[in-house]
Amino acid sequence: MIFANPFARVLAPLALVAVAAPAHAQSAEVARVEAHLSAVQSMTANFTQTDARNRIQRGTMQLKRPGRVRFEYGGGANMLMVANGSTLAFLDYEVGQKSSWALGKTPLGMLLAAKPDIRRIARVVPNSDPRVLVVRARDARRPEFGTLILAFVKSPSAPGGLLLEGWTAIDAQNKKTTIKLANQRYNVAVPDSAFQYAEPKKRRR
Repeated sequence: MIFANPFARVLAPLALVAVAAPAHAQSAEVARVEAHLSAVQSMTANFTQTDARNRIQRGTMQLKRPGRVRFEYGGGANMLMVANGSTLAFLDYEVGQKSSWALGKTPLGMLLAAKPDIRRIARVVPNSDPRVLVVRARDARRPEFGTLILAFVKSPSAPGGLLLEGWTAIDAQNKKTTIKLANQRYNVAVPDSAFQYAEPKKRRR
């Protein structure tokens, strides 16, 4: 698959991203990513998630701009991650626990913004495949918000000419979570109810 090698590189040591592309190329490619994100008002896909401990989970994703996304885990995993526009919540129904964060203070906040504006904080990550575009976004003024590394395949039929293949989110504690997408569908109907959820019930000891 053409995406495999460049996608693996986003997990390599971050020294890779220190190599800067020419300024004009940087500007044009980052603007292209902005155009793609702005053109995507909704999205559905299958995902494969790899966490910092190399644990793998699979499921389905629904996204709706601004600020909403749902990761529903399959394979018998009784878990859910949902952003409702302002808060990102991880719900573990198996143990009856919920963790939540202000969406704007997570790496996903950049991906889900109403009007994506990443030119100040994004840089192109060089790679050897001209069909692939990798961009690293990190706000040096707000390092606590983490880093988002987005990977695209150039595709004329996709919004803005780019097909989002996945991303690596690196939080303030340097923990990495990688999402690989498949069966992407853009600007399809996604109900607002997708971003609602039941609160986990605490398990009695």
